[in-house]
Amino acid sequence: MKHGKKYVDGAKLIDRSKFYDPQEALELAVKTGTAKFDETVELHVKLGVDSRHADQQVRGALVLPNGTGKKVRVLAICKGDAAKDAQDAGADYVGAEEMAQKIQGGWMDFDVVVTTPDMMGVVGRLGKILGPRGLMPNPKAGTVTREVGKAVKEAKAGKIEYRLDKSNIIHCVIGRISFGAEKLTENFNALMGAIVKAKPATSKGQYVRSCVVASTMGPGVRVNPSKFGA
Repeated sequence: MKHGKKYVDGAKLIDRSKFYDPQEALELAVKTGTAKFDETVELHVKLGVDSRHADQQVRGALVLPNGTGKKVRVLAICKGDAAKDAQDAGADYVGAEEMAQKIQGGWMDFDVVVTTPDMMGVVGRLGKILGPRGLMPNPKAGTVTREVGKAVKEAKAGKIEYRLDKSNIIHCVIGRISFGAEKLTENFNALMGAIVKAKPATSKGQYVRSCVVASTMGPGVRVNPSKFGA
């Protein structure tokens, strides 16, 4: 694959044979993120587990200390007092069955869906639409809850969900280039701490196999997996 001059120049700053400490890696990610827009910074972690087994799933959610830098559009599917709580908390869209019908009709102008347990009969029918997009509410992620107002506030504050893909890799946004290395490192440490804490009891051998940070348009920087003691 052919890369542009800025990418090539940035790649020259990175020693491909070296594993960097988190802060040093993120300083390089910031330095090599030279696009005209505020690039997103992502973390990619390959784990020594097998996502095909239910007892080796790694999934959870947390509010990053410095948020993600992204404006999050929250849809709350709920009724009654829960709907009022969602509105008061700043949800962008609030409704019940009519929202499900809009989604079935192709409407997707939202980034997070939160709902209450009593509405899962309605939301469950949207699984084939929301599931592949990673938008299906889930109790483990805190998006199926009776405390809808709290869930909305957390989503707005930069709550992210992490989970394995089919290749046993977790991909997550940890901020933007404009955050600077210090704030990105705080977000990185919070997310890696949660991933390590979520290590399945059945996981054997090296848990964190590889760890890479990269900006949207920049080259990847390898982080030393031994730093995480798992």
